[in-house]
Formats: sequence, C-alpha cells, structure tokens
Amino acid sequence: MMKEKRMEEKIEYLEDKFQKISIHFNLSKKEKEIKTLEKETNNPSFWDNPKNASDISQKVAELKDAVQNFKNLEKEIQDIKEISKIVEPETPEFKELEKNYDSLEKKIGRQENEIFLSGQYDRLPAILSIEAGAGGRDAEDWTNMLVRMYQKYCDIKGFKTKILSQSFGEGGGPEGRIGVKEISMEIKGNYAYGLLKNEQGIHRLVRISPFSSQSLRHTSFTKVEVLPEIPESDMTEIEIRPEDLRVETYRASGPGGQYVNKRESAVRIIHIPTGIRTSSQEERLQGLNKEKAMKVLAVKLLRLSQEKKEKEMEEVKGKDISASWGNQRRSYVLHPYKLCKDAQTKVETTNVEKVLNGEIEEFIQAEIKL
Repeated sequence: MMKEKRMEEKIEYLEDKFQKISIHFNLSKKEKEIKTLEKETNNPSFWDNPKNASDISQKVAELKDAVQNFKNLEKEIQDIKEISKIVEPETPEFKELEKNYDSLEKKIGRQENEIFLSGQYDRLPAILSIEAGAGGRDAEDWTNMLVRMYQKYCDIKGFKTKILSQSFGEGGGPEGRIGVKEISMEIKGNYAYGLLKNEQGIHRLVRISPFSSQSLRHTSFTKVEVLPEIPESDMTEIEIRPEDLRVETYRASGPGGQYVNKRESAVRIIHIPTGIRTSSQEERLQGLNKEKAMKVLAVKLLRLSQEKKEKEMEEVKGKDISASWGNQRRSYVLHPYKLCKDAQTKVETTNVEKVLNGEIEEFIQAEIKL
C-alpha cells in the first residue's frame, strides 16, 4: 500500500512539473505559428529564395516535432496515471510501471531543459573555437585535450562535428604528441549552441608538465569561443564591404606540415576595421572554404554589434561591464590534487579524468539553469 501511495505521489509530482513546463511551452502559440508558416510555404513564390524557403521549412519541421513530443508526453502521463490505478504492488506489472515512470521522468527532464534553452539561437548548430593562450607547448597540448573533451561530449550527445580550420604547434612532446595552436569546428545537432554557449571563456589547467624534464608544475590557459551558426536570412543587418576584407589563400596541412595540399584551397579572411580573422581549410574547393570563412565572419560581426549595443545600454544604466574574455570559465587541476571547478556555477568534481573524457553534462546543466 505504501508503494502504491508513493507512486501516486510521484505521478502527481510529474503532473505538477509538466503543468509548469506547459505554461512556458505555450502549445497554442506554437500551433498558430505552424499554421502561419505553412500558409507562407503555400505561396507560389515561396521557392524563389531557396535558402529562405529551406530555413522556413526546417523551422516548421522543428515546431511540429516539438508539438508532437509535447503531446506525446501529455498522453504518457495520462496513460501511466490510469495504469497505476489498476496494477497491484509487488507484481511484474508494477515493476514495469516503475520502469515506465523512470523513463517518463527523464523525458520530462529533457523537455524542461528545452524550456531553459529558449534563446533566439539556442536550437542552432554551433561553431566552437579553441585558442591556446599563455603556457607555450603546454597550452597547445591543453588545447588538444579540450578538443578531445568536446568531441567526446558531442559523441555522447549524438552531435556531428567537423573541423573547419586548425593550426598545429610544435611536436617533440611525450609519445610524439603535437599540440594545437588554434582550432575551429562546426557542431551539428539540436540545441548544440544552447548547450555549449556557456562554455565560452578561459579554461585553466594545472598539472605536472609532460614537457618539463624536471617534472615541474605548470599552469596553462586556453580561450574557448562559441558562436551560433546563424541562417543567412537572420543576418541582414550585417554589411560586409569587400574593401574592408583581406583574403589570403594557403595550402592546408596536417600536424608537423604533413599532408600538404598541392593547391592553395585554404582561405583566411581578415576584417581590417575590427581585426577579426576567420579561416576554413577542410573543403576541397577554395570557393567553399571562402564561403565558410565568410559565414563565420558574419556571425562574429553580428555578435560584436550586439555586444556594442549591450555595452552602450549598460553605460547608460550605470552598470559594471565585464570584459568578454576576462572571466575565467573553469579550472582543471591534476596536481597537487584533483579538482575540476566551474567559476560561474561553483559546480565541482574530483573526477577530472571523467570530465576530460567528455562527461561535462553536470556542468552544462548547471550553466543553462544559472
């Protein structure tokens, strides 16, 4: 009887949680938006702009998926509630009910996450860049470790990653390790930007340097930047004048100058007024690499414009302004003790190896709910 009562209370808890989610989800608003967009797709001139049409079609598909998932959850709650009224405790059916409850609780948790990830660009793919800072070869090796950490995290989440550009450091490290000076990668997946956006900032590593003959402790720094991969239709306010650009081409290569391409297919673009640099080298054709680099440049300029507006507003309001890259994001200490601690959320763990193997969900969850 006690188990039955606990199950009843647990279902009430889920119902209450789902009710709060439904207020933020706003089902009727989403259904109206679907009808409006579908009406637009029926316009005879809809496909005159293929890129815009594709973006709208994708948005309709995403909204429909979200609505259907929401309705499925609502039905599952009702189903489990009805079943709980007829199954007896200590029976195989009751054990099955408990399994279904646990599964449903996780689904509602994911739905709750999506409520927190309701920013303008949160559902979009991400462009993640990591740049070695102070620390020489140790910092370049640390950059490599962070690349691996984020790739492992993306594997866990089912995201697809693709390296856009990278420049390598010196070799000669332990086990022939070659560090990375700078890398930029594209991350495709639902809510990739929303989940990773708060990883932006300075990441600090403290360890016994594998490059030190005297086994000295060394502190390394890297800078992580996360941008949304914004559709072209959303970047109309950004004007990039050809005379403001310096375009350089070069031969892409692997670590230590390996696999040098015979053609100068890699492209680097420098925006002269701001000094912003972007590059792409992974496509075989120079034109495609230039297109990728221009896209990243446009996103960076859009962010710069938004940050400028926010800064002006904060100055008017008299608020303190924090430097974009002045804030430390997270520390990873491997010596003299083991601790990974986030400076913003205060979340910490002594299992640093687990974190470096991509299990950063605890930090991600705390960041999006901060």
